[in-house]
Amino acid sequence: MRGPLDAELSAPAAMGGLSEAAYTLLKFHGTYEQFDRDTATARKQAGTDKDWSFMVRVRSPAGRLTAPQWLALDRLAGDFADGTLRLTSRQGVQFHGILRENLRASIAAIDATLLTTLAACGDVVRNVITSPAPRRDAIHARLEAAARRLSEALLPKSRAHHEIFLGEEAATGPEEEPLYGPTYLPRKFKIALIHPDDNSADVLANDLGFVMHPEGWIVTLGGGMGMTHNKPATFPRLADPVALIGPDEVLEVAEAAVRLSRDHGDRSDRKHARLKYVLAERGVEWARARLSEDLGRPLRPAPPLPRLTVPDHLGWHAQGDGRWWLGLHIPSGRVAGRLRAALREAMERFGVNPIATPGQDLLLSDVLEADRDALEALLRANAVPLPEAFTPVARAMMACVALPTCGQSLAEGERVRQPILAQVERELERLDLLGERISLRLTGCPNGCARPYQGDIGVVGRSPGLYTLFVGGDFAGTRLSFPVADKVPMEAVGVTLAPLLAHWAAWRVAGEGFGDFCTRQGPEACRALTGAALAA
Repeated sequence: MRGPLDAELSAPAAMGGLSEAAYTLLKFHGTYEQFDRDTATARKQAGTDKDWSFMVRVRSPAGRLTAPQWLALDRLAGDFADGTLRLTSRQGVQFHGILRENLRASIAAIDATLLTTLAACGDVVRNVITSPAPRRDAIHARLEAAARRLSEALLPKSRAHHEIFLGEEAATGPEEEPLYGPTYLPRKFKIALIHPDDNSADVLANDLGFVMHPEGWIVTLGGGMGMTHNKPATFPRLADPVALIGPDEVLEVAEAAVRLSRDHGDRSDRKHARLKYVLAERGVEWARARLSEDLGRPLRPAPPLPRLTVPDHLGWHAQGDGRWWLGLHIPSGRVAGRLRAALREAMERFGVNPIATPGQDLLLSDVLEADRDALEALLRANAVPLPEAFTPVARAMMACVALPTCGQSLAEGERVRQPILAQVERELERLDLLGERISLRLTGCPNGCARPYQGDIGVVGRSPGLYTLFVGGDFAGTRLSFPVADKVPMEAVGVTLAPLLAHWAAWRVAGEGFGDFCTRQGPEACRALTGAALAA
């Protein structure tokens, strides 16, 4: 994890972008080098280098932060980044626009808050996620404790991060990675833990999942969202239930699952390297047998998954300890301007502790009963809309960053969130469906950071201004969607979906969600409707 990083980060920024080796290694330390794609062509024509900067991601297990930590991150956003914080779909916080000369100071400042960027990116176990709800009961305490324990235990053991970014003296002897080995993992590895009553973490989208069960945990393996357009060998996949384990076996089973990915993932092709392809090709029985061999004892087969649901964490909720949390909808997870100022004042005045959700929103926890009205007044004074100001589809919508910073993006994401949402809301309102709970997820490329293949509606970037539309997933995250229209212009997303929404309004059965209805109709019937809309 060292390579040329120290030397290249010490070189003047005027020397241009980093080498490929440095770029690859930096990911393991929680940062990506990026450039402004809006200005790249003009700068090239002018004979100047790209406008380089760094995205830095904070690892925050279970999304939990303290008020002092948030205030420190807020200062970092102003001192070194672009003046914003961004909440991710994995309960993390990331910064954009950090210059090379400020990168080490930024990461050191994060470390000083007792957070870290280590392994927030790269071919390692990423941020471990779970229910964001700060309910003070045994279930949520167990989920949070397990997420924190896994996150700490599964970090890389190399001291390279501490040497390069935190000023630690260089190691004098060889290092070992007892879990990751000398070459780490074939690809990233994601873990989620849930209770069936709260699948806001989309457990089946993860390489490894733990679902609470009366006897312990149901272990799921082989989920993942990424794919590549026009390459059928790549595909999104939901995890399979593989085993039933006891309540205290989470860490050792997680380590065995990481070793399974390490030893059997396809290292010859990064697009085929995730654990989901191993499960798709070798099956559940094989995976359970390998885990059993690794652990030295047979694992019980998994029972059927219970029904999973996703509660609404937004608005006011009692924590169970006499205090409250207020869930705020943060469009695309972007904290900027007056919202950022209001949150800063809320932390300073009321000491509320923020929690990032897997839906890119923020929960302000530990609010005293006596402070509720004052906190609401503070937010209103800063023009921060409370959850009731948003429609259900807006409250559940997610969008990735995409352009201008993400190097993988094929089309816009966050910057077209509002016009795409407005189109869908307009069609829903016309059909008197605006009060319906629908999950709408937007990404600028098919890598699936906002988990578009699980939602009722997925809008996936195809090329500049064009998108592939998916339908048929469900709000609970238990079913994959299917494509119904390709190369749809951004401004035509709403009218393309309109016939499907109209049929749902006319022909659904009682309580049938939009994705459920589309699945019942089938892909061909849905494609016929969207195709007719595009032709018109």
